[in-house]
Amino acid sequence: MENRFQVDLRGIVDLLSHHLYASPRVFARELVQNATDAITARRDVDPNWSGGSVRIEPTADGGLRVHDDGIGLTEPEVHSFLASVGRTSKRDELGFARQDFLGQFGIGLLSCFMVADAVEVVTRSARGAAAVRWTGYADGRYTTEVDPDTRAEVGTTVTLRPRAGAEHWLAADQVRELVSSYAHLLDVPVWFAAPGDGAAPGDGPVRLTEPQAPWEQPYADPQARRDALLDYGATLLGARPMDVIDLRVPEAGLVGVGFVLPSAAAVGSGGHRVYLKRMLLSDNAGKLLPEWAFFIRCVVDTAVLRPTASREALYEDDLLSTVRHSLGEQVRDWLLQLPVHHPQRLAAFLRVHHLGVKALAVRDDEMLRLVDSWLPFETSRGLMPLRAFRQHLAMIRYVETVDEFRSLAAIASAAGTPIVNAGYAYDAEILHRLPRLDPAVRTRRLDPGELAARLETLSPGQLAAAADFLATARAVLADLDCVPQLRQFDPVTVPALYIVGRAAQEQDSIRRGREGSDELWSEVLSAFADVDVDHRPELVFNWRHPLIRRLAAVPPSPALRHAVEALYGQALLAGHHPLRAVDSAALNRSFLALLDRAFTDPATGPGTPAEETP
Repeated sequence: MENRFQVDLRGIVDLLSHHLYASPRVFARELVQNATDAITARRDVDPNWSGGSVRIEPTADGGLRVHDDGIGLTEPEVHSFLASVGRTSKRDELGFARQDFLGQFGIGLLSCFMVADAVEVVTRSARGAAAVRWTGYADGRYTTEVDPDTRAEVGTTVTLRPRAGAEHWLAADQVRELVSSYAHLLDVPVWFAAPGDGAAPGDGPVRLTEPQAPWEQPYADPQARRDALLDYGATLLGARPMDVIDLRVPEAGLVGVGFVLPSAAAVGSGGHRVYLKRMLLSDNAGKLLPEWAFFIRCVVDTAVLRPTASREALYEDDLLSTVRHSLGEQVRDWLLQLPVHHPQRLAAFLRVHHLGVKALAVRDDEMLRLVDSWLPFETSRGLMPLRAFRQHLAMIRYVETVDEFRSLAAIASAAGTPIVNAGYAYDAEILHRLPRLDPAVRTRRLDPGELAARLETLSPGQLAAAADFLATARAVLADLDCVPQLRQFDPVTVPALYIVGRAAQEQDSIRRGREGSDELWSEVLSAFADVDVDHRPELVFNWRHPLIRRLAAVPPSPALRHAVEALYGQALLAGHHPLRAVDSAALNRSFLALLDRAFTDPATGPGTPAEETP
């Protein structure tokens, strides 16, 4: 008897291929899923039944045949699954239909029309009904006939005939690869028989499924198990993981392993391999772990978590949120055990994945304790954990940018004010949280102006000898909104240091805001300005540098002015400070003037090239 689907089948196929599934490749999963579900249903009906297998056979004409010995379907059930899918063309309703066996069977079968022009189902129910042949066509027709002689044994055979342009999806090698990828962890035997199998002695179908998942297999000892799982992880990741973590969430029927990536990964990059009842759901599933655990890639099987309608991702609900929290706690516990049992593994891990650990430390006190004790921070005393750095210090001072640290670290150390570089992600937050571990700890951002005040001053005699130099520097730097200071400090290789104190930064911000505002806002900003003290950046000359002492002995002259401008520009560049237009002009002017002086013959005056020295 010939019938037609209640809606245009082409519309349903379009819905499946463009809105429900990401790729036609899922047809292989749906076929095997239908077969294994039928086997499960038969076991539920008859607990004493000992059968259960799936056989996949590419046909000589380019088609595909899938056999199972599951529960089979009666004629009313065949019509039922067609009606349950044929009545709807909405993704949400399709998703609802998947919650029952017949609805899932129907959607799974219709997915085959993404690669086939015709689908034939020959089925005989375990409930004793006669065999039924159903044939559906891409143009919307389908036929159903009861034929007791069509199939003697209980089960179902699905045969696909390729559609034009989709023949490659049903090629033997392609089908074998797809089925192996999706179904290799199924506990139901799935056999693949390529065309010609069995023609030669010893030839025959190949089993594509494994009786046990890698984490379920028995091993001689824990180390052998760890090595085997790391080898398994290497096949998935392309490189041997740093470590492996056993994962288990009983309320979600979830079990598996997490692999610690051997190299740094960005937040949100890469997903997890998730199996649903041992069938691959996705090899790039997200939202399984907290964001901070981006250094872990999971391979898990779950019996309870809900898939989306496409069965290609996990549905976000309260149970998934519970799983995410539980798995995060298991990763956290693994981290906290490393310093106790495997300190060398911890050191190697922190070298690669410190960012994830710091992200957790800003909200977790136990992880904060691990970071405090084990994670090296960049300090003016060298790389060391914060716990070692803060010994014998009443105050931990830090800077918030890498450039500021590079310009101040050596001078701060010489001034007896060691500092921490908090210019990397989460560092400042971690420092602020340290009092949670030790209430005696105090932290404060370093004010560069405070550092200048700590540098050693000159004697009265030295200041008198440098009076003319300071007067020239004061006049030159006034045009650059800067004031000179003369101190002596290490390292002696630094001739001058440009320091912008916090008060100077705030006053400069207000000044810039006033210049770019209208009259009303200019008056408002003026109320925030310190009118009693003019805070300006400081150019601190180092008396210990030989060049500074030589310049102090030079009488005031244009050359001395240019030298001051050159030192100002060099200090800006060394400290990675931004250059204003006036700063660039001063730097260019001094550079050209000093070059001109270097190549001018002092005997004949300016503008005359110096004679080449033989």
